[in-house]
Amino acid sequence: MSRTVPATAALQAFESAASLGSITAAARELSRTQSAISRQIQALEERLGVLLFERRRQRIHLTAAGRRYLEHVRAAFDRLEAGELELRTSGGQVGVLRLGILPTYGTRWLIPRFPSFAQAHPAIQVHFTTRLSVFDFASEDLDAAIHYGEGHWPGAITEPLMDEQVLVVTSRRYRDERQLASPRDLARATLLQIPSRPHAFDDWLFAKGVDGVDGSRGPRFEHHQMALEAAIAGLGVAVLPAFVVDDELAKGTVVEAFPDTRVRTGKGYWLAYPERRATLPALHAFRAWLLREHGHDPDAERA
Repeated sequence: MSRTVPATAALQAFESAASLGSITAAARELSRTQSAISRQIQALEERLGVLLFERRRQRIHLTAAGRRYLEHVRAAFDRLEAGELELRTSGGQVGVLRLGILPTYGTRWLIPRFPSFAQAHPAIQVHFTTRLSVFDFASEDLDAAIHYGEGHWPGAITEPLMDEQVLVVTSRRYRDERQLASPRDLARATLLQIPSRPHAFDDWLFAKGVDGVDGSRGPRFEHHQMALEAAIAGLGVAVLPAFVVDDELAKGTVVEAFPDTRVRTGKGYWLAYPERRATLPALHAFRAWLLREHGHDPDAERA
């Protein structure tokens, strides 16, 4: 397939000028003349049909289009540098997978099981990046990511891993002291909130047919793991995914606040990756392992 992309020299000139905010500084960094840098940027703008910079006095400033394009250029350079480093340090024998994961999924589900993958594939290095927000394959140097939601990710292949089931948990002492016996008793409990799931309690109460209870109040914790630790410490009651609390329930460090608290949210966890990365050997191996760990057939037709 024939590709038509700008010359590397022009992209370097653009990236350097954008980073330094100066044509003069970019020329100095790249050991070129100012006129050469200016001509390359101008040619790039003509090719793209947009202005990348606004010129004000002695400085240059990225336009909105320039900022968007800079993200793509930097991601491309990052991948080229990573590929060079991989080949130089390993002779091309070590596979690398750059994986974006959600913090709680990573710590509570993936990492405890990961030794079996590492043992089966010692030549593959997995670099983990965590974030609560959605990853952007167009601008970030990622081969795949674990996605939470309904499986819609434009420009990516998504494969279901597990449906989400949540339950209401707290410490045994807190449950007994507050005499929690039914969902309506949440009206007098401290609700441990998670900003990424702002409607967790309200959705749970709706699923249980309970009204008249304000599910939006209570202290906020950045992610599930922090809310779980707060529940263990007896600070209140939390709505958490089953995979986050199953081990703690088995150990008795938390209990269900009252009987029958489990609810399916209609959402779940998905493996997502750009179609262009589907044949990456490291991703192929990780995908097969991950789907098997979640009880799926990796050879089944993809969704």
